[in-house]
Amino acid sequence: MHHLIEIVEGFSHPKIALVGDYMLDRYVSGDTERISPEAPVPVFRVLGRESRPGGSGSVAMNILTLGGKVSCIGVIGQDKAGEELMSILSVAGAETASLTRLRGRPTTLKQRLIGLAQHRHRQQILRMDEESSEPLPKSVAATLRASLRSAMVDCQAVAMEDYDKGIFSDSTMPQLIADARSAGLPVIVDPARIGDYRRYRGATLLTPNRYEAALASGVEITDADSLERAARQIIQTTDAQAVMITLDKDGVYLARSGGEGVIVPTRPRAVYDVAGAGDAVLAMLAVAVAGGCEADDAVALANIAGGLEVERFGVVPITADEVLDELRRMVGLRGGKVISQKRLAREVARRRRSGETIVFTNGCFDLLHAGHVRYLRQARELGSCLIVAINSDDSVRRLKGPDRPVIGEDERAEMLGALECVDYVTIFAEDTPEPLLEMIKPDILAKGGTTPVVVGAEIVEAYGGKVLTLDMVEGASTTEIINRIVNTTDDG
Repeated sequence: MHHLIEIVEGFSHPKIALVGDYMLDRYVSGDTERISPEAPVPVFRVLGRESRPGGSGSVAMNILTLGGKVSCIGVIGQDKAGEELMSILSVAGAETASLTRLRGRPTTLKQRLIGLAQHRHRQQILRMDEESSEPLPKSVAATLRASLRSAMVDCQAVAMEDYDKGIFSDSTMPQLIADARSAGLPVIVDPARIGDYRRYRGATLLTPNRYEAALASGVEITDADSLERAARQIIQTTDAQAVMITLDKDGVYLARSGGEGVIVPTRPRAVYDVAGAGDAVLAMLAVAVAGGCEADDAVALANIAGGLEVERFGVVPITADEVLDELRRMVGLRGGKVISQKRLAREVARRRRSGETIVFTNGCFDLLHAGHVRYLRQARELGSCLIVAINSDDSVRRLKGPDRPVIGEDERAEMLGALECVDYVTIFAEDTPEPLLEMIKPDILAKGGTTPVVVGAEIVEAYGGKVLTLDMVEGASTTEIINRIVNTTDDG
């Protein structure tokens, strides 16, 4: 998990050419507290309206919130829904110049009536769709292909989302994929719910769900063997490099051409709404692959993004910070706290943006004892984030002598990370933490009461930080403990 954190933190704003069915999702919210006197139906009292990009528009929004850039390529209508959709995407930072507007073809609009279930939870009551699934005229299909060729000049990957609304066909889709592969770009496709996948021939990665994979392969998926057969059939039909089958609560299954398949599990989640999960998966795959991520890692990240999406109501883009937070939870209390100085600087910046108070303390922390624990608890109470910097083994030897430390730096860091009051642990090789203080600039520098001079106090006070000395615990020190052990051994 640590390397996945590093990957997400290292996203460098890759650009994706996104071709597909662009839609507008409109949510009309209200209450349904009474039955109509005109007919035995609930009365829906409108309280609010909200519009969000749907279909490929939702994928575009997810790409942007994950830190990527996106060029939107598709067809919408010359209507108010199309204007609204383009406006939302443009304001968010998407390139919309390649969204072709057609007279006489409506922008796909999905309107949802959202009421309260038992006066507590939002519940979709009815969905009304306005759309056209007619194939594109040849001239418009040619324009779409030209737009993709133009966009690929400064893109690192191509993503395609097929809702079978007429944008893609059995003749146009292979041409688009071939153009992208000829340009050396990976192509990630979220396929439509259709029985024939030959239109996706040549794709780098396909992302059907369990039902779609069963329909396309003709294999009823009931166990691991049938899952493997379905994936192999799809790879054979499409000549794709890999297929990722999403399995809801069971995670995802990744099969490569010529390689063994593997299930990537997910943690149990409270599923609120499955809408948008496929969009989040495709967006994360595109950003990760465009950033040079290997298939295994890209799929693992996509699995997390899709899991986060189903915990939301409606289609809500997942941010990179939310993925990072989930990864940190998955790493766990101990392992996730011991980090490099470079990553620590990023964590401090993120927490500071949220208005948190950063507390810093340092020391050798050889033979962790009750005095250390009480002192660290006191330090944590001074703010909302406690950083503990420990001397490296070489640094401890220079300060304490050749027989120290008794416990190595990795073990010392691990034990400190296991304490609930500690947020981060990092190791420094210098004799003092002054370079680290210059970099992090904590709000508070805390030290134990046995220290007559607080090293680095001048640095912290110079930029307006506080330096606090905490109470010492009588008789609790590493040196005293070691001496007692030595004396006991000598007496024996």
